[in-house]
Amino acid sequence: MSTRLLVGGAVYTPAAPDATAMAVTDGVVSWVGEDAVGRALHPGAEVVDLGGRFVAPAFVDTHVHATSAGLALLGLDLSGAGSLRECLDLVRARAAEDPRGILWGHGWDDSRWPENRPPTRAEIDECAPGRAVYLSRIDVHSALVSTALVHRAAGVTDAPGWSSEGPLSQQAHHVAREAARAALAPDQRGLAQRALLDHAAAHGVACVHECGGAEIAGVEDFRELLAGAHAVQVRGYWGEAVTTAEQARAVLAETGAHGLGGDLFVDGSLGSRTAWLTEPFADDPHSDHNTGARYLEVDAIAAHLRACTQAGVQGGFHVIGDGGVAAVVEAFGRVVAELGGPAVASRGHRLEHLEMVDAAQAALLGGWGVLASLQPVFDELWGGTDGVYAQRLGPVRGPLLNPLATLAAAGVGLAIGSDVPVTPLDPWAAVRAATAHRTPGQSISPRAAFTAATRGAWRAGGERDGVAGTLVPGAPATYAVWEVEHLVVSAPSDSVQRWSLDPRSGVPALPDLAPGAVLPRCVETVRDGASIFTA
Repeated sequence: MSTRLLVGGAVYTPAAPDATAMAVTDGVVSWVGEDAVGRALHPGAEVVDLGGRFVAPAFVDTHVHATSAGLALLGLDLSGAGSLRECLDLVRARAAEDPRGILWGHGWDDSRWPENRPPTRAEIDECAPGRAVYLSRIDVHSALVSTALVHRAAGVTDAPGWSSEGPLSQQAHHVAREAARAALAPDQRGLAQRALLDHAAAHGVACVHECGGAEIAGVEDFRELLAGAHAVQVRGYWGEAVTTAEQARAVLAETGAHGLGGDLFVDGSLGSRTAWLTEPFADDPHSDHNTGARYLEVDAIAAHLRACTQAGVQGGFHVIGDGGVAAVVEAFGRVVAELGGPAVASRGHRLEHLEMVDAAQAALLGGWGVLASLQPVFDELWGGTDGVYAQRLGPVRGPLLNPLATLAAAGVGLAIGSDVPVTPLDPWAAVRAATAHRTPGQSISPRAAFTAATRGAWRAGGERDGVAGTLVPGAPATYAVWEVEHLVVSAPSDSVQRWSLDPRSGVPALPDLAPGAVLPRCVETVRDGASIFTA
């Protein structure tokens, strides 16, 4: 056996909230406590001086799209464009820099632009004459495409969501995206996947959940990612609806997936006006009765849940709008009535995003053991009384989205991810966003948010041993080492905070996540005792 002893830092562990040292033996946490005791108990260990750094469980990002995120890292990132003109200038510059193959970009968001409109197809064609161009909106539920790409996308003009001038959405977007994927060079996918996983390791993330599907990146891309040899663990969710247990097992065998969910679309997104709503969008310039898209109805949702439950498979869905959430809750109720609550809860079925859920629905989902994979940065970017949600839904409905506190109070198991490339893979930023919800009363505590991004995220991926995502003796030595400015215990009042800082309180401290505070910087990420990133 070989032991590595970390000393001289601050270790985030429920076993000893004042711990400054941790021992790792053959990839497992074997002890936590104080420096002097650790040195005495492990005289032959390799000693690593942390120099005051903070050691905590590594993060898990429960919702990623590795290839498209990697393409954004390596290619044309439009998320910084502050206007339509800036967006077009970025496209024009990229086309000039790299004149070969398809021009792939991501991240434009016209809701923030003074022009209040996206580019037209003619404007895209002018920036890259004759080129196939695919530019996904920040939510990846619509995209701008060039005329050259339209010509490659057979049947796109007859598909729902087609537009002769503006962005494509719904099925037209899926057809165009498939044509864009086919135009990528053979090595681009692998380079993009490695770029995203390298980026994850450098941000203290030891595991990611890939949410794939035929309409997202294709089965070949999905298999390649799962078969890769990268040190960051990848758990794969395949978004394909099934109707029988036999079909569920066959799809898992065919794809290599670990679960049948992730981005199995019940509906679309709010930004692209394709979320399934019970009342129309408030700001659709083309229709005053647009209630979004319905990709799966209640019968199909229930059939998938039934099949996954009977097959012993974790299932789930992408669902955002209140109409979609109502359909999912109704479907769960049907399957629970048929198969029993314990059978359904034992599978750990999960819902991605779950943005427009009310307290009554949350209580039902919590009672059925449903897990929620959430993206708190959505609220930071688009929530509140003046964000995109309020634009799309109006001032009453808009601020009600992403009710983290309501879900937590109802017993819904929370997991935090990014949906990268929709929002950046930056776990501390996501944890901070969860503690600063733009709607009063919907924030959760730093400790609850951190748990959702670590222990809760491992649980959402099927790890139910009780120790994954913690640093206690017997847990996998999967952790990250951080440079931090301050460690604090946040609490509602000063008196509680002072008491909580006493080691006898049993409350370990976390980095300061207050607005304006400098977020931690990762200096090492370790998975099962092996270093997978060193700054």
